[in-house]
Amino acid sequence: MSALSAPVTASSKKAEKKEKDHPKGAKQGLQKHEGEKEVLVGLTVKKDEDFPGWYQQVLTKTEMLDYYDISGCYIIRPWAYKIWKQIQRFFGDSIEDLGVEDCYFPMFVSEKSLNREKDHIEGFSPEVAWVTKAGQSDLAEPIAVRPTSETVMYPYYASWVRSHRDLPLRLNQWCNVVRWEFKHPQPFLRTREFLWQEGHTAFATKEESDAEVMEILDLYRRVYEEYLAVPVVPGKKSEKEKFAGGLYTTTVEGFIPSTGRAIQGATSHCLGQNFSKMFEIMIENEQKERVHVWQNSWGLTTRTIGVMVMVHGDDKGLVLPPRVAAVQAIIVPVGITAKTTPEERKALNVKAEELVATLKSAGIRAKSDTRDNYTPGWKYNNWEMRGVPVRLELGPKDIAKNSTRAVVRHDGSVHNMSLADITTTLPKMLEEIQAAMFAKAKAERDSRLIQLETWEGFVETLNKKCLVLAPWCEREACEDWVKDSSSRSEGDEEVDEKAPSMGAKTLCIPFNQPAEGVKAGQKCFACDHEAKSYTLWGRSY
Repeated sequence: MSALSAPVTASSKKAEKKEKDHPKGAKQGLQKHEGEKEVLVGLTVKKDEDFPGWYQQVLTKTEMLDYYDISGCYIIRPWAYKIWKQIQRFFGDSIEDLGVEDCYFPMFVSEKSLNREKDHIEGFSPEVAWVTKAGQSDLAEPIAVRPTSETVMYPYYASWVRSHRDLPLRLNQWCNVVRWEFKHPQPFLRTREFLWQEGHTAFATKEESDAEVMEILDLYRRVYEEYLAVPVVPGKKSEKEKFAGGLYTTTVEGFIPSTGRAIQGATSHCLGQNFSKMFEIMIENEQKERVHVWQNSWGLTTRTIGVMVMVHGDDKGLVLPPRVAAVQAIIVPVGITAKTTPEERKALNVKAEELVATLKSAGIRAKSDTRDNYTPGWKYNNWEMRGVPVRLELGPKDIAKNSTRAVVRHDGSVHNMSLADITTTLPKMLEEIQAAMFAKAKAERDSRLIQLETWEGFVETLNKKCLVLAPWCEREACEDWVKDSSSRSEGDEEVDEKAPSMGAKTLCIPFNQPAEGVKAGQKCFACDHEAKSYTLWGRSY
């Protein structure tokens, strides 16, 4: 039995002291019941003192995730999966409105298909997992488990698309993928199997393709900013960082203040005609010419959940934005004492359930905690740790006044709310919380985004856990030099290619450039070549 599910014993119930109508929370960390050993109630590490330990505790103690017996694989528990479902609803409905249709392709891909596009498979080959046996028998040829589905889907696009009248072809699938080769897994951020959506589309013209790339990227921005309350920077990847085999890649880049590292939030790629040439996806256009189609691919993963946890969580645990929280309001009956009769306790619980029903009818995801083997203070800590946006305390005195005491998770503010109009006032409060969480995260991110014009101070700024916006020549050789020159020694620890980056890398060339832009003749911050754009740099996951 976990620490958080350890019940109060019968002896401790008998010894329970009289509580006030709205008791203070139980001491964070430990709670002791009579006749029992001390049990852990909250987190035992602080976010700014041991971030990896804090992150692990937040995910496991709040029942977001559990560890599996295969390294790099994790169990996504309902508390986290319901966040993913909120993302699926918004994004799924949005792309359906754009004309994208859902489908499903098998997770296996033949070696022949996987090797069709040389640059593409070279980018993924270290991560490909192969099935080589069925029972005790060797397969005639190894079968890959999809690391992404371009080579799974495009042979069939070639047979489905014949004329410009067959376009656009716009498909999306929600599925899992496997990318195996790495040594430093991190829950949600870097896992061997993860959930995602991947869209694969084909158009007659580059203009249509370009337009969709930006439409999808803006939906990804909205997932982060409007649902997860996490600010991101939309932009274009450098040639070195773009999707293997693609024409260009766009991205939304997040930032984790506690580590000073950026993180790629989601990507929308224009594949150009490279894949259509490899897989012979051709149409007869309106001029009766045989031409290759233009293609895009785009994806968003469960990494979103990890980013949200890292940005908003605090020393008490999760802090969930209302729009994605599985429970937006938790109702805790209070004012129950040793003298409370079973009938009075039952009546209070009935009132709590009635309030749940009222809130649900207004579209609020509400729940009551009427368990009688926990004190109200213990419940406060439990639901605070799990990040529920609002706690509503309901006691006999509240019922008499037709009111409830509301406690906001993200800032600890307390509000007395009338039950008469709570179906109006609570939704407004939840929207205010959503906006406040985004504003707080954006202010923190903006304070760490530093514009520099020269190399001087670049490494020092990175070491202060900041991002740097600087004029850049967009040359790969310069990019490599910056990464090498900004690396910091990590002792003799072995770090694989995709571990969190020690040296700075280009995150993106932001679409929103500084107002003055790159001046005529302005030099790159890191070399003597002329600058082409202001580029966002940082250490990253």
